[in-house]
Amino acid sequence: MTLEEIHGQQPMPAGHDWMQGAGTALHELLVSAQRRGCLTAGVYESAKLMNVDPDNVAFCVLAADQEDEGDIALQIHFTLIQAFCCENDIDINDIDIVRVNDVAKLAAIVGPSEDSGEPRDLHCILITNPNEEGWKDPALEKLNLFCEESRNVNDWVPTITLPE
Repeated sequence: MTLEEIHGQQPMPAGHDWMQGAGTALHELLVSAQRRGCLTAGVYESAKLMNVDPDNVAFCVLAADQEDEGDIALQIHFTLIQAFCCENDIDINDIDIVRVNDVAKLAAIVGPSEDSGEPRDLHCILITNPNEEGWKDPALEKLNLFCEESRNVNDWVPTITLPE
């Protein structure tokens, strides 16, 4: 008997299509958020934003390459960001957090800093709600559903693979 059977939970939809769909939706969301000025990149910048306006955060991406997995400081930052969400009564259902294992793909999507043209820290990316009332991004809705399904199988911070 599996944990899902014990708790009456449905397993995640099987197959590569579901994961690929989440990766494509994340790509679309990052492009859309950047275009609207709703993307904050960097662990430090994200922590500042979450401290000032946590209710405005809609989605969080934590990214680490294979070599970053051994970076204890980065893992502590990730843990603190997740704890910050819980500590400040940000309902886990209000802000979804995903992991990405390819910082280079993220860099290709969001590019360098618009101000300086320098590469930016992409280990943490926050998507905030824009000032526009009623902004509904279909990609964000798909990702929210993906994260909800992941939580149903006790995968609280699912890993998403970005498309090539």
